[in-house]
Amino acid sequence: FQDISHMVIFGFFFFLTFLKRYGFSSIGFNLFFIVLGVQCSVLIEDLLVFFFLLAEEAIVSTTAVVISTGAVLGKTNPVQLILMTVVEIIVFRMSKWINNTVLQIPDDISMMHVHLFGAYFGLTFSSRFSEPSPRSEKNASTPKSHLLSFFCTLFLWMFWPSFNSVLAENKSNAIYSTYFALAVSAVTAFVFSVLTTKDGKFRMVRHERKITAWRRYFSVTFILAGGVTVGFAFFSIKHPWIAMILGLLASVITVLGSDCLQRCLNPALKLHDTSGIHFTFGLPGVLGGLAQVVLLVIETKTFFLSPGYLVMFHIGAFFLTISVAVITGFVTGLILNLKLFKTPPVSKYFEDQFYWEVSF
Repeated sequence: FQDISHMVIFGFFFFLTFLKRYGFSSIGFNLFFIVLGVQCSVLIEDLLVFFFLLAEEAIVSTTAVVISTGAVLGKTNPVQLILMTVVEIIVFRMSKWINNTVLQIPDDISMMHVHLFGAYFGLTFSSRFSEPSPRSEKNASTPKSHLLSFFCTLFLWMFWPSFNSVLAENKSNAIYSTYFALAVSAVTAFVFSVLTTKDGKFRMVRHERKITAWRRYFSVTFILAGGVTVGFAFFSIKHPWIAMILGLLASVITVLGSDCLQRCLNPALKLHDTSGIHFTFGLPGVLGGLAQVVLLVIETKTFFLSPGYLVMFHIGAFFLTISVAVITGFVTGLILNLKLFKTPPVSKYFEDQFYWEVSF
């Protein structure tokens, strides 16, 4: 529980402090939403019944909120984020309950769907908010914010094995598989960093300023991709080399996906993903779901016959999680973007001073 708390509070919160004028809000608001989400999650499940187990599940559940917040970072007011937190926690717990009771998905596996749910809920939620000005200087970062974000990425890297294993029955298998996948992702991220720069230097963050938009590539996020992917499939991983291959594929897909999404998909759909949660959590989560199915097919040696039905249940849970996240995220964003909730104007995006007393 302590490891997960450190990971979520120190890791995820400071991970989102890359915007040069939105540091107070990134840390302060997210702390508030996490503690609010933990309480909502516990009350929804069952107040004070198996409290210590629920405390661990509750803080893992609120990871979905932190991930979703990354998509709309700097573009919403606190009231909108509070309501988003409550709605998302309720819907995620309902989705998880269906996966557990109807589809008979183990609790430790269904909880790892938090990455998929948070990413696609956040993306569709953010689609209802205006894009920032392409020439806005506030939608940028500084060398110090890069360094802080990289430091907190290392924090996430260290504690990710605890995150994946907190509810696992075979904790050692989850821990070792996650560590091997993260190690390979880190190596792959360094290699790609060198290969994609003209001067052959390592680069944590690369900016490309275009006439139409800012395109931001966070190299530091690529080292976390293996941890997200393995979280779905660790129970079927029997050998270290499988985890290492998944870590390699996760990092490669994240690197290639970041470029493709930023250049092609996001402009076409008019999406502005502030923190890049789609390629940081969404794509590795999809890869993890597919890897889970493939490993189950290999393990059961069949697709349709018993115990092959287990594979179908996992496929159903995978699509159910994404579908519920997309639909509820879109509807929630549509409602919370009404004039009643006073959405900040585009000129006030990415500004701490709009909500905080800033003395410098």
